[in-house]
Amino acid sequence: MDFSALKPWRGRVRSILRIMAALLFMQHGTQKLLDFPIAGPDPLPPLLMVAGAIELIGGFLLAIGLFSRPVAFLLSGMAAAAYFIGHASNGFFPIVNKGELAALYCFVFLYLFFAGPGAWSVDAMRRHGGVD
Repeated sequence: MDFSALKPWRGRVRSILRIMAALLFMQHGTQKLLDFPIAGPDPLPPLLMVAGAIELIGGFLLAIGLFSRPVAFLLSGMAAAAYFIGHASNGFFPIVNKGELAALYCFVFLYLFFAGPGAWSVDAMRRHGGVD
Protein backbone atom coordinates (compact mmCIF):
# COMPACT_ATOMS: atom_id res chain seq x y z
CA MET A 1 0.00 0.00 0.00
CA ASP A 2 1.34 3.44 -0.94
CA PHE A 3 0.87 6.13 1.68
CA SER A 4 3.00 8.76 -0.06
CA ALA A 5 -0.07 10.96 -0.57
CA LEU A 6 -0.15 11.46 3.20
CA LYS A 7 3.38 12.87 3.37
CA PRO A 8 2.32 16.54 3.04
CA TRP A 9 0.02 16.08 6.04
CA ARG A 10 2.67 14.84 8.51
CA GLY A 11 3.57 18.27 9.90
CA ARG A 12 -0.05 19.37 10.06
CA VAL A 13 -1.23 16.27 11.87
CA ARG A 14 1.72 16.55 14.27
CA SER A 15 0.53 20.11 14.96
CA ILE A 16 -2.96 18.83 15.72
CA LEU A 17 -1.52 16.22 18.11
CA ARG A 18 0.58 18.91 19.82
CA ILE A 19 -2.31 21.36 20.15
CA MET A 20 -4.81 18.81 21.47
CA ALA A 21 -2.37 17.19 23.91
CA ALA A 22 -1.34 20.62 25.22
CA LEU A 23 -4.93 21.83 25.64
CA LEU A 24 -5.91 18.65 27.45
CA PHE A 25 -2.80 18.92 29.65
CA MET A 26 -3.65 22.56 30.44
CA GLN A 27 -6.89 21.43 32.04
CA HIS A 28 -4.91 19.88 34.87
CA GLY A 29 -3.35 23.28 35.56
CA THR A 30 -6.64 25.18 35.33
CA GLN A 31 -8.24 22.70 37.71
CA LYS A 32 -5.45 23.06 40.27
CA LEU A 33 -4.96 26.83 40.05
CA LEU A 34 -8.28 28.24 38.82
CA ASP A 35 -10.76 25.59 40.02
CA PHE A 36 -11.96 25.28 36.43
CA PRO A 37 -13.78 23.32 35.07
CA ILE A 38 -14.02 21.62 38.46
CA ALA A 39 -12.43 22.48 41.78
CA GLY A 40 -9.05 20.99 42.58
CA PRO A 41 -7.85 19.87 46.00
CA ASP A 42 -8.26 22.39 48.78
CA PRO A 43 -5.88 23.44 50.23
CA LEU A 44 -3.43 22.91 47.40
CA PRO A 45 -0.06 21.53 48.55
CA PRO A 46 2.99 23.50 47.32
CA LEU A 47 4.13 20.67 45.01
CA LEU A 48 0.74 20.68 43.28
CA MET A 49 0.87 24.48 42.96
CA VAL A 50 4.17 24.17 41.09
CA ALA A 51 2.77 21.32 38.99
CA GLY A 52 -0.32 23.39 38.17
CA ALA A 53 1.80 26.35 37.06
CA ILE A 54 3.91 24.11 34.82
CA GLU A 55 0.80 22.45 33.38
CA LEU A 56 -0.93 25.76 32.70
CA ILE A 57 1.99 27.81 31.35
CA GLY A 58 3.74 24.92 29.62
CA GLY A 59 0.48 23.69 28.14
CA PHE A 60 -0.26 27.15 26.75
CA LEU A 61 3.23 27.55 25.25
CA LEU A 62 3.04 24.10 23.68
CA ALA A 63 -0.48 24.72 22.36
CA ILE A 64 0.65 27.82 20.44
CA GLY A 65 3.94 26.16 19.52
CA LEU A 66 6.35 28.59 21.18
CA PHE A 67 9.64 27.13 22.48
CA SER A 68 8.04 23.79 21.64
CA ARG A 69 10.98 21.44 22.03
CA PRO A 70 12.24 22.61 25.44
CA VAL A 71 8.67 22.92 26.74
CA ALA A 72 7.80 19.43 25.47
CA PHE A 73 10.91 18.07 27.21
CA LEU A 74 9.93 19.78 30.48
CA LEU A 75 6.34 18.53 30.26
CA SER A 76 7.51 15.00 29.44
CA GLY A 77 9.68 14.99 32.55
CA MET A 78 6.88 16.42 34.64
CA ALA A 79 4.46 13.74 33.44
CA ALA A 80 7.06 11.06 34.23
CA ALA A 81 7.51 12.51 37.72
CA ALA A 82 3.73 12.59 38.19
CA TYR A 83 3.59 8.93 37.23
CA PHE A 84 6.34 7.84 39.62
CA ILE A 85 5.34 10.12 42.51
CA GLY A 86 1.58 9.80 42.26
CA HIS A 87 0.86 6.45 40.64
CA ALA A 88 3.66 3.87 40.56
CA SER A 89 3.46 3.11 44.28
CA ASN A 90 -0.13 1.86 43.78
CA GLY A 91 0.84 -1.07 41.55
CA PHE A 92 3.03 -2.00 38.60
CA PHE A 93 0.51 -1.74 35.77
CA PRO A 94 -0.72 1.72 34.74
CA ILE A 95 -4.31 0.49 34.40
CA VAL A 96 -4.15 -0.65 38.04
CA ASN A 97 -2.42 2.44 39.47
CA LYS A 98 -4.49 4.87 37.32
CA GLY A 99 -1.34 6.30 35.78
CA GLU A 100 -2.02 5.56 32.12
CA LEU A 101 -2.76 9.21 31.32
CA ALA A 102 0.48 10.44 32.93
CA ALA A 103 2.44 7.76 31.04
CA LEU A 104 0.76 8.66 27.75
CA TYR A 105 1.44 12.39 28.22
CA CYS A 106 5.07 11.56 29.02
CA PHE A 107 5.60 9.72 25.74
CA VAL A 108 3.56 12.10 23.56
CA PHE A 109 5.59 15.06 24.85
CA LEU A 110 8.83 13.10 24.46
CA TYR A 111 7.86 12.40 20.83
CA LEU A 112 7.16 16.11 20.26
CA PHE A 113 10.56 16.97 21.74
CA PHE A 114 12.26 14.83 19.09
CA ALA A 115 9.85 15.39 16.18
CA GLY A 116 9.26 19.12 16.61
CA PRO A 117 6.05 21.12 16.79
CA GLY A 118 4.74 20.57 13.27
CA ALA A 119 3.81 23.05 10.57
CA TRP A 120 1.29 25.13 12.51
CA SER A 121 3.31 26.72 15.31
CA VAL A 122 4.82 30.02 16.35
CA ASP A 123 8.22 28.32 16.14
CA ALA A 124 7.60 27.45 12.45
CA MET A 125 6.44 30.99 11.72
CA ARG A 126 9.56 32.44 13.34
CA ARG A 127 11.81 30.01 11.47
CA HIS A 128 10.18 30.21 8.02
CA GLY A 129 8.30 33.50 8.09
CA GLY A 130 4.92 31.79 7.78
CA VAL A 131 3.05 28.51 7.84
CA ASP A 132 2.34 26.12 5.01
